[in-house]
Amino acid sequence: MTTTTPAGKNTRTGKRTGSTKNTGSTKNTRIWSRALVRASGGPRYAVALAVDALGTGLLRPFLLLYGVTVLELSAPATGIAMTAGIVAGLACMPAVGRWLDQGARSTVVAASMLVRVVGVALLLAAPAGHVWLFGAAALFLGVGNQAWPAAHAALVATVAHGRERDAALAAGRALRNAALGVGALIAMACLAGGPAALRALAAVTGLAYLAAAALAWSVRLYAPSADAAAEARDAGPAPRMRALLAANVIYVFCLNVPEIALPLILVTQLDASPVWSAAIFVTNTVLVVTLQVPVTVLLSRFPRRLVLALAGVVLAVSYVGFLAATSLGGERGAAAVAVVSVVCTLGEIVYAGSAVALVTVLAPTRLLGRALARFELSTGLGLAVSPAVITGLAPHGPGALWGGLAAATLVSASAVAAEKDRGTVPVP
Repeated sequence: MTTTTPAGKNTRTGKRTGSTKNTGSTKNTRIWSRALVRASGGPRYAVALAVDALGTGLLRPFLLLYGVTVLELSAPATGIAMTAGIVAGLACMPAVGRWLDQGARSTVVAASMLVRVVGVALLLAAPAGHVWLFGAAALFLGVGNQAWPAAHAALVATVAHGRERDAALAAGRALRNAALGVGALIAMACLAGGPAALRALAAVTGLAYLAAAALAWSVRLYAPSADAAAEARDAGPAPRMRALLAANVIYVFCLNVPEIALPLILVTQLDASPVWSAAIFVTNTVLVVTLQVPVTVLLSRFPRRLVLALAGVVLAVSYVGFLAATSLGGERGAAAVAVVSVVCTLGEIVYAGSAVALVTVLAPTRLLGRALARFELSTGLGLAVSPAVITGLAPHGPGALWGGLAAATLVSASAVAAEKDRGTVPVP
């Protein structure tokens, strides 16, 4: 056990020193960093997360361009294939949940990465104009992308508990956002190289997924199976999560606000420079990377359900702020939108730090995998429908878009706050 002494005091003489304070602070930082890595699954797993996220950042934002420019497919055909991949990924979530409840942890994480290796290999094998191979590639990539979050959360919940678990989940999200950003920047630089560069990019992505899968599998973390866990503990009544799952579909809209809603509003309604959209996206990424862990640790002192309800209030306030900002028009309106986007990002950070943590608290050990799978299913559903909802409401004016989002989010926050932690978790 490591102990520290009061900053600046010599334990032998009782005199103040000039350097002990910094040394103690550095030691505490190192202790916390090591504890966070352990809670996240260990050093190898942390490296696997970074490599996997880097590969995803290299390819995911440019998969549509790969289909159009490299395989010479039409934009509608490419979009339909990508949508089918997302739907297939969502359909696989119940099976992923049952696999997790059988005790698998690192194996499921590694499998979600290996599935994407298959997807990349199909991309590289697809000849020009072959939409079916591209569709198969999108399907495997979609399954891997949808399965990973639940598998990762289950692994972290197995090795960490309480505030340490919350911090580890937040650290994983911050690390993933940082690596996604770096990967996207590298991919953007490769666009100038044309189809050959995109093929090379896909190959590097496949190698990154393969390396990440090997690292994740080497952790070899398992948990007691559902039956063993039920026999080993006196499992009380599991909580109900219907309101949480329904509310999450609305909450998750905030993730598409910087990527879809704000660029759409800035360009089509405010006639602002595209630079504003890029600046907002970069600011969002930087804030998530830097603030996700400290904000999550700070708020983990409070009940997760209360914090999640607070996230809904913050998001609703930001939506009302966007409504007021767009009424200014022009560059003034764009600047106001950029300022309000910081509030929206803070709401996103609070939401992301409390939602999965709440699920891990509510779900009994024997049903953790299925509970996380159902939660990720609601997340995927929200991410799938939000672009259509946002683009459908935007032409009807800022009131319809931002007012509708604010009202729906407040209703969701109220439902989360009102739900009681008792009953049973529906199990597929």
